[in-house]
Amino acid sequence: MYALLGILAVFSWFALSGEASAAGRLSEYLDKAEPAELVAGANRFGPPQGDPAIVPALKDDQVIGFVYLNSDFANATGYSGKPIQLLVGITPKGVVTGLKMVEHKEPIVLLGIPEQRVVDAVNKLIGADMDGVARGTAQAPQVDIVSGATVTVLVMGDSIVRSATKLIKGGRLGGQGSVAASVTPQVKKAVDPDKSEIRDWETLLGDGSIRRLLLSVDDVNKAFEKSGNAAAAAHPEEGEPDDIFIDLYVADVAVPTIGRSLLGEDGFKRLAGRLKPGQQALVVAGSGRYSFKGAAYVRGGIFDRVELIQDGNSIRFRDRNHTRLGSLEAEGAPHFPEIALFVLPPEFTFDPTEPWVLQLLVQRVVSAKDKAWLTFDLGYTLPDGYIKREPAAPAPQQAAKSTTPPAATAGTPAAAPPLPATGFVAEDEPLWMKIWRSNTVMIGTTIAALGALTLIFFFQNSLVRRPRVYVWVRRGYLLFILVWLGWYANAQLSVVNVLTFANSLLTGFSWEYFLSAPLIFLLWAAIAAGLLFWGRGPFCGWLCPFGALQELLNNVAQAVKIPQYRLPWGLHERLWPIKYIIFLGLFGMSLYSTALAEQLAEVEPFKTVIVLKFAREWPYVIYALTLLSAGLFVERFFCRYMCPLGAALAIPGRVRMFEWLRRWPECGTPCQRCAKECPVQAIHPEGHINVNECIYCMHCQELYFDDHRCPHMIQVRLKREKRDALSSPSMRSGGKGPNTIITAGGKPINLPPVGAITPPAT
Repeated sequence: MYALLGILAVFSWFALSGEASAAGRLSEYLDKAEPAELVAGANRFGPPQGDPAIVPALKDDQVIGFVYLNSDFANATGYSGKPIQLLVGITPKGVVTGLKMVEHKEPIVLLGIPEQRVVDAVNKLIGADMDGVARGTAQAPQVDIVSGATVTVLVMGDSIVRSATKLIKGGRLGGQGSVAASVTPQVKKAVDPDKSEIRDWETLLGDGSIRRLLLSVDDVNKAFEKSGNAAAAAHPEEGEPDDIFIDLYVADVAVPTIGRSLLGEDGFKRLAGRLKPGQQALVVAGSGRYSFKGAAYVRGGIFDRVELIQDGNSIRFRDRNHTRLGSLEAEGAPHFPEIALFVLPPEFTFDPTEPWVLQLLVQRVVSAKDKAWLTFDLGYTLPDGYIKREPAAPAPQQAAKSTTPPAATAGTPAAAPPLPATGFVAEDEPLWMKIWRSNTVMIGTTIAALGALTLIFFFQNSLVRRPRVYVWVRRGYLLFILVWLGWYANAQLSVVNVLTFANSLLTGFSWEYFLSAPLIFLLWAAIAAGLLFWGRGPFCGWLCPFGALQELLNNVAQAVKIPQYRLPWGLHERLWPIKYIIFLGLFGMSLYSTALAEQLAEVEPFKTVIVLKFAREWPYVIYALTLLSAGLFVERFFCRYMCPLGAALAIPGRVRMFEWLRRWPECGTPCQRCAKECPVQAIHPEGHINVNECIYCMHCQELYFDDHRCPHMIQVRLKREKRDALSSPSMRSGGKGPNTIITAGGKPINLPPVGAITPPAT
């Protein structure tokens, strides 16, 4: 045990050291790529130039390109909150020549999506001419969507495009020199805090305080047709051409007049009291058939359909930046089914007096695994009436903007917490309710399955008295859990759920986050209730798809006579703690880095076997198959010794309030039958059941009532048969006749017929 703890500590130290050293500077990553990988024909790198640095790619002594780190110039923060580090090769004229991902902490890539798929999608940018994009003479190139990793791919693609255009606009690259402004502004601009009044909706819309993007079904269909994607064009949006696809509005509510008008006096005061100096907040409202929120933020905490872009820098909002609003206070404001208040993180460099764009991502499913996408820009420029100008030196914010790379702190988590939801009127129907309503069939099926399991547990004594029925009920239920709940619905719980829940308690708990995944929520609710009654058994023994697969495979193994091995009790008892050590290690790691803990949680093969159905890189598949193979010889090998989720559930399972598993006084002394036949060896030699290890398969209860296998019940049966035999008519007659009895001395006495006996006179 101590050796395992030592190994885990050393491994964790190396992992933490590796993460801590990722400073995001170019020189630290150059040795991870060869010059020719990034710029064809290059054979060496030259000395770094400028700040942030770019490195010449040389062919002998001739400069044929440059290499830079994307995050030094443009935001590259994905799901993990950490920068996705890419080395980018580019020619002096602004043509991208090569890309290499050198570091990331993206859990979706670490835990399921093959990294090569993501890289291949981003490689579509190789050969793109960024000089034309920077000058506005060409559209920005687009990467391919990877289903399940949309945000990660988009962040990488946007970062490459914006970093390249920023270099060109700054005059460091490009065929025709700098396209940056040649005259330094001699005035500073800022939002005028003294201009504050209440305006109605039409006035705000008319003067540009609120900007609008209206797309019809026809607009979107034509845009996909023009994109050249035949597969996307072949799946047009259904409905009338004039039907509203999305009606989107945006406004900067940190500006007093706009904020007071849209949020009301009280709402604006609460917002202003929480914003740091210079920090901005946007209201985004939408209606129509397309949601600008989507559902990705409830799974990964990020809004992947909208992106704020300014001066080559961009940001996608996270759930911690978001507050849901129920309505807008401006007179004449229409009703919107979706209204979001987004607070910009303090570390994001943003100038409200300069133009910016809210970019809407529109996705279209073209096959079971592929999606196509287009972007539509909603431009915003703050009206001059809200801006004051003063002849002075550059403002501190502008100076910082010109000297500090915006991405230098892009991987730092937001310091300001989101505004509390109680500060605003609640939306009529939260998004999680919509998700539940749209999944009624799956929710109903899950509830029915949980109800059936509850009946099995409450009427277990009646079931186990019929061994044949019990065996097929259990196997049928496990098969349903594996096929429907696991492979179809992908509702496989993981220790990552436990780590996420614990982390949310420390960083800001939200029920809506967990309610947004209905099946996962239902399972956890059922497990929480089950812990009070039966411990961890309901999940580990009945509701875990991977556990069901192990048991069913072992049933097949026994049927084909594969030998079964039972570890000696001393060794078996010493292997139990391994799963607890694994869980505690993961929990401790999650307090430092949730993303790293999720990566280490690959000790669970659940994602490989159940969620991705073995469609992963070969090391993951071999690892999973090895564990399943071990389970053919030692039933539920992984559950017994390695499962961190089982360990996590066993700890609170100790608080169960009832004891449903019956035992006889002879159990353990001298009888050992249950202990010998327990599938997971959860019964100690002295007879008591270890609830930390019991999966509640009820095999011991089947034996408990079996009067042909349980020694206690065999004795009861024999006594009953003897008593019945002694009281039977044939035993009373001794074989002499129906009215013959046997005395204690063994002498038969014949009695007269019953009708011949005359009762005595009274």
